[in-house]
Amino acid sequence: MLLTIYFFITGLIVGSFLNVVIYRLPEEKSIVNPPSHCPHCNNRLKVIDLVPVLSYLMTGGKCRYCGTGISIQYPLIELLTAFFFLAAYLNFALSAELFLILLLLSALIVISMIDYKYMIIPNVITYSGIIIGFISAIIFDHISIFDSILGIFIPALILLAVALIFKGGMGMGDVKLVAMLGAFLGYKYSLLSIFIGSLVGSIIGITLMALGIIERKDRVPFGPLICLGAVIMIFFGEQIINLYFSLFL
Repeated sequence: MLLTIYFFITGLIVGSFLNVVIYRLPEEKSIVNPPSHCPHCNNRLKVIDLVPVLSYLMTGGKCRYCGTGISIQYPLIELLTAFFFLAAYLNFALSAELFLILLLLSALIVISMIDYKYMIIPNVITYSGIIIGFISAIIFDHISIFDSILGIFIPALILLAVALIFKGGMGMGDVKLVAMLGAFLGYKYSLLSIFIGSLVGSIIGITLMALGIIERKDRVPFGPLICLGAVIMIFFGEQIINLYFSLFL
């Protein structure tokens, strides 16, 4: 019980930090300096202003100093991270794999939000993720080194071919993202993440076009969809693969 509370609270705190990364990284600002402050009135935030979720609720979603509205993104990211951390602990228990999954989930949250808002996937995250994922495969035994290598190259090459054939439909950031996923999860999970993301994206895209919200030529960020597929595979990958084999083999 104590550990479940610990991981939930830790997730809230990490989620608060992820909000800083999401805000500052696209603008190429330091994520540690200057300290947290209101971007409108520049007042430095105090401890009471930085309590995850609670600070937002206590101020009614506004800056305590200038009254400017604060995006609902902040508490939502904090809560999402907390639930991911709790779910990861319940699924993987205390293990080296758990902490790798927590790191990967944190990266996926940041990537999803930045790609959704700015249509970019920062290289600093994907390149670092590829290196960390591969090194973790060498040090730990959650996947084999060979599986990590295949995971880096096979999904990335497939998406690269798609990007070159259907120019404008996919960016190089997506290619690097699936390479990062493959480094952590192996090629099977990475490929299925692409498939799930494509399936969900098709459903959403067709629905939005039918409602007249977007047009066929409008670009939809693919990164968040791949990340969604990766999260589903992290928590339900084994069941999905077993279901596939039971139905078709």
